[in-house]
Amino acid sequence: MDRCVVLVDAGYLLGAAASLLAGEPARSRITVEHTALIQGLRELAEKDTERPLLRIYWFDGAPDRVPQPEHRRLRVMPRVTVRLGALTRSDGRWAQKGVDAAMHAELTELARNRACSDVVLVTGDGDLLPGLMSAKEHGVAVHLWAVQAADGDYNQSEDLVAEADERRVLDRAWITTAVRARELTGVCAPQPAPRPEIAAILSAPLPESALAAAQPQGAVTAENARNGSRPAAAAGPATAPAGVKGVPTPKDLAGLRAPGSQPPQHPATATLRWSSDKGWIERPGAGALGEPAETASLPTLAQLTSAEQRWADREEDITTVGGDPFEVGQVFARRWMERLPESGHVQKLSTMYPRIPHRIDGELLRYAARFGLLAHKDDQIDEHDRYAIRAGFWREIDVRAAAEHAPAGE
Repeated sequence: MDRCVVLVDAGYLLGAAASLLAGEPARSRITVEHTALIQGLRELAEKDTERPLLRIYWFDGAPDRVPQPEHRRLRVMPRVTVRLGALTRSDGRWAQKGVDAAMHAELTELARNRACSDVVLVTGDGDLLPGLMSAKEHGVAVHLWAVQAADGDYNQSEDLVAEADERRVLDRAWITTAVRARELTGVCAPQPAPRPEIAAILSAPLPESALAAAQPQGAVTAENARNGSRPAAAAGPATAPAGVKGVPTPKDLAGLRAPGSQPPQHPATATLRWSSDKGWIERPGAGALGEPAETASLPTLAQLTSAEQRWADREEDITTVGGDPFEVGQVFARRWMERLPESGHVQKLSTMYPRIPHRIDGELLRYAARFGLLAHKDDQIDEHDRYAIRAGFWREIDVRAAAEHAPAGE
């Protein structure tokens, strides 16, 4: 068949691009515009081979082969097929398993079935040499593409170069049309708009009662272990030992208040309710339904969603939502606000910042779990991802609340 196929080793392409642009092969050091990258690969392949594109195969690794946000974006693009191998960590480094074997199998199968006349290989791994030779024996022209190497290093197998029919180097000018170096900021996600009330909470010392009742640093009760929180004494900026993270847990926030402010209105035995991706948990000190009265009137997204909307949501999740934690929080908040029967619910929720009511926040985390954000060993969402999910949620809430308070005509 007079068509071309592109096989991309994503680990090689993006790792070499990171070395070229950021000085090290870590893919976290670059930002990729996948739509532009795929379009660039397609146009260049059709130009070099003078054949229409059949398909681009994107080979990459992922923990437990669970698609990551970038894989979700890629697999719904036209003429793109994603094939995932395993991503394992050894000696502090991530390594792909099964990607080369999958590329070899796909290459030989395409050639054997005469599915294309030309194959473009974007890889540097010499393990693909037998597959390349087999494709040539079946009458397929093999085009080998390399990424310009950083500092003059050679990043492609010489055996592959010698055996390929045609070769091209993707230079810096071509790479930077879709890839750019990322500035390291140390922030896992964009932060919500500044809130002075939470700044006061974070800067306040722990109350003496909380310090007196605090457990020893190493002790963790069953309740703390179940909720993922630390003893209260570990949270206060003025009393925390060196090395303790600066962001307090929800349980820590429950015992804090700004200097000079009024004591909390809830009973002393009440526990600050925070979400759990494990579902509903009854807590002492709450109302008859196990929830504080001020949040009991807030409906969940499930209660606001019809069957037709549920189908549309799933369609959007599959085709357009990439699965970035911050983006997931934004999408959830947007849907919740759009379906509220009255706008007063948004204002009520906004006053609860940074606490999200248990039912809504648990639903938010379960929604996020659909996008492969669960840590593959602990079956829980990573702590940094949880903060990013909630930051995205609050960003949408803040934008909506600000818009409702803006004077007419602005």
